[in-house]
Amino acid sequence: MASDQNPPIAPTRILSIPMSDGVKIAAALFLPPGKEKFPVLLAASPYRFDNDAVPEMPIFLWRETGPIAWYLEHGYAYIHMDVRGTGRSGGEFKYQDKREQRDLYEVIEWLAAQRWCSGKIGGIGQSYFARSQWFMATQNPPHLACVAPYDGHIDTYRDSAYTGGIPGGYPTGWWEQVRNVNLYPNAGKPRRVEWDYPGRVKKHQTYDAWWKERSAAEKLSKIKVPVFSIGVWSKVDLHLNGNIVGFQRSGGPKKLLVFGSSDLYAAVADYSSIAFHEKYLLPFYDHYLKEQKTTYLEEPDVRYFVTGADRFESAATWPPKNIRYDAFHLAAGPTGSVSSLNDGALLASAPTVKQSETVFDYPQAGWRFGVVGPGKDGRPDPVRRVLTFTTPALEDDVEIAGPIELILYAAGTRTDMDFFVKLSEQFPQGDTDRESDIQPRSRIVTKGWLRASMRAIDKRLSKPHAPHYAFTQPEPLKPGKIYPLTIAVMPTAYRFKKGSRIRLELANGDSNTTEGVFAHPYTPDKVGRDTIQHNARYPSRLLLPVVGKQ
Repeated sequence: MASDQNPPIAPTRILSIPMSDGVKIAAALFLPPGKEKFPVLLAASPYRFDNDAVPEMPIFLWRETGPIAWYLEHGYAYIHMDVRGTGRSGGEFKYQDKREQRDLYEVIEWLAAQRWCSGKIGGIGQSYFARSQWFMATQNPPHLACVAPYDGHIDTYRDSAYTGGIPGGYPTGWWEQVRNVNLYPNAGKPRRVEWDYPGRVKKHQTYDAWWKERSAAEKLSKIKVPVFSIGVWSKVDLHLNGNIVGFQRSGGPKKLLVFGSSDLYAAVADYSSIAFHEKYLLPFYDHYLKEQKTTYLEEPDVRYFVTGADRFESAATWPPKNIRYDAFHLAAGPTGSVSSLNDGALLASAPTVKQSETVFDYPQAGWRFGVVGPGKDGRPDPVRRVLTFTTPALEDDVEIAGPIELILYAAGTRTDMDFFVKLSEQFPQGDTDRESDIQPRSRIVTKGWLRASMRAIDKRLSKPHAPHYAFTQPEPLKPGKIYPLTIAVMPTAYRFKKGSRIRLELANGDSNTTEGVFAHPYTPDKVGRDTIQHNARYPSRLLLPVVGKQ
């Protein structure tokens, strides 16, 4: 979408809002002209309202408020509050603990009593701002009328810190960002945020009481206000599952909209765009905050972009009902279509052979950037030194929509195994390039992760083909024993084109080259050999939600 933001404006004034424990929460108040009462949009983050004057560009990834001045033109008051312990607010920041959540409730009720407020308040914003909205809604303050969490997860343990139970590097990088935006603001005095968030993350390696306190997922069924959950398929590494599961579990009126933005930078740019808010969010806010008749209620409950087909689809539920799960079985190969450690196959037919397996020794000598090493041309080649399993060239388009499940039978030489899963479309390639060992073009569709010792599934919260892991207690493996592992691959909607191939990629790590800020550190304990079984007794397989088959 076009970068069509309004220029930044100065706040009407700075509010100092008293909390029940004596702490004062600071917030920037932006008021439209006039003396009437306005509905309020509330944005809450640790990124400082003093920074709202910076350009709405993806280089400032935390600039996730949406176009403030534009909302004023449409008759809304806008509040950007600094959560406690950040910016100009008092207290100590402790990452969305119970006290920070309670602050949201008390701020909403304080705002509702102000002479310029109509008494109706809605949540707004992306990422941390979206997570704040989930916490607003789970508490049901009387004057909260609606929330629209865009691109924001509901469970920091599962969606950010320990994807698949594997410790990630994102919390450390994110925390440096929080410290920097507070220490080097665009305006206002520097603020040192001393609390050690990455240290707490490393201390709490399982989903314990510390994480539960900070998880909106624990309370979503309590929500009564309307929820417009808006996600982005490409944000599989962080927020996507929060918007999907948040929609599924929310208790009040709700709708789901999922976009196909290419990456986290595009997702930020879209949300900064006036066109985005005018088309999607203004009808929602006008209906619930101004009681106007808009197009929002006429929209389907679920709308999602089908990447590869470049179109939106609608449905009554997520996942849509017109799908059937087809199994693609791992096999030995070779396919001759790609250069990888094994060049394995993905076949529609179940294996009949008694013995067939793929061995993965790690670390690989050719790895340089995580599990990525240079290709023949010296540039990074993300596929050459991982395992791949690839279908024959597709005879027709294959469209999928829904959660994805990978069943693996595997044994290792250690007491644990890590699995990093990527599902990709491998595009057709000419014979000359293949003979020259040039890799075929490909596109990552979605990803999944699992640490085998954290494989225990919570059946209460699982849905068909979408296992929910407990993550409460590691269960070490017995070296050499074959274990059945159910790996959740993040949901998506995608059309694989005729002539392309569906490719499954497996490794025990990832890379800053391919994952950027979402990469996981490769730790010294990961030295060994894993063996993946794909035979009649142990039929490892990928289960895809194929559209149009019942």
